[in-house]
Amino acid sequence: MLNYILLVFVPIALLLELMHAPGVWIFVASALALLPLASLMGRATEELAARTGSTVGGLLNATFGNAAELIIAGVALAAGKLEVVKASITGSILSNLLLVLGLSILLGGLRFNTQRFNANSANIMATLLALSMVAFLLPAFFDLAERTYFRVDPTLPDLDFSHAAAIVLVLVYLANIWFSLRTHRDLVSGRDEAHPEDHPATWSVPVSIGVLASATAGVAVMAEFLVGSLEAATSVLGLSEFFVGIILIPLVGNAAEHFAAIGFAIKNKMDLAVQIAIGSALQIALLVAPLLILLGWIIGQPMNLVFQNPLELAALAASIIATNAVVRDGETNWLEGFLLLGVYVLLGFAFFFTPR
Repeated sequence: MLNYILLVFVPIALLLELMHAPGVWIFVASALALLPLASLMGRATEELAARTGSTVGGLLNATFGNAAELIIAGVALAAGKLEVVKASITGSILSNLLLVLGLSILLGGLRFNTQRFNANSANIMATLLALSMVAFLLPAFFDLAERTYFRVDPTLPDLDFSHAAAIVLVLVYLANIWFSLRTHRDLVSGRDEAHPEDHPATWSVPVSIGVLASATAGVAVMAEFLVGSLEAATSVLGLSEFFVGIILIPLVGNAAEHFAAIGFAIKNKMDLAVQIAIGSALQIALLVAPLLILLGWIIGQPMNLVFQNPLELAALAASIIATNAVVRDGETNWLEGFLLLGVYVLLGFAFFFTPR
């Protein structure tokens, strides 16, 4: 119900943009409008997945799971906000692994003493995340070596290396999809997935496609407004664009999945909660990030995988290490969730106090 109420901010944002209202108003209205639109994209994708069978449905969920974040980041990329794009990549991974997984484990653990899930599936995803960290670390060290050891301008080599890394990451993602949906489906499926009839489709295929197309168009328009008003809004609010990119944009773009994961955890369906949280972070690392690199290549924006702020790399490493420690045994309690949230809050303060 709240999603439908928030849809009122779509025309409000349009009206404010047409009236050339102060940027902070447009920013807030478009951010609130993105919440229900992203939720509708997710709902339409789930409805189509329920209508098209397990394999095709799995591909749909894998493809469109983070479409809203991709659109928002793509609009920022086209506007030349490269550091905001990189920050949103980092922030999306952090929010899924620390905030969403932490809240899911905490709230589920307060209701159920110990919650169990498929450790095989969680460990495979966590291992892939750890390996993806290599793709984020190597470009930074590559850039450092060029500057300090070879003493050359790293701009073009950084781009070339990032393009190659992006292609490799997409191939790894496709291999993981094939592994999960075809060759080792039984290994990675959880107990909660055994009853698809619990989630029957209620929308027809034409309705689902129409809603998906409309919501996607709405997300694109609201993302334009959000990015266009970003500079004015950050000036008024006293926030850095880095903080907005790493904290606020990920929360707006993925709020629907966040609430879904927490809801499943409260119902003791931890397999689904863990798969949503870690799976979404994995999709950001292996699909969304490389697609943004390749998109920048196509449209002429020098987007690379070099994170100049070492705090981002430290945050990614900390979140992946913490997640691996929590999920390795296939069971959780509320304290583990509280610890993940503590790490997220500490990182949030670090990002907030980062000089503008």
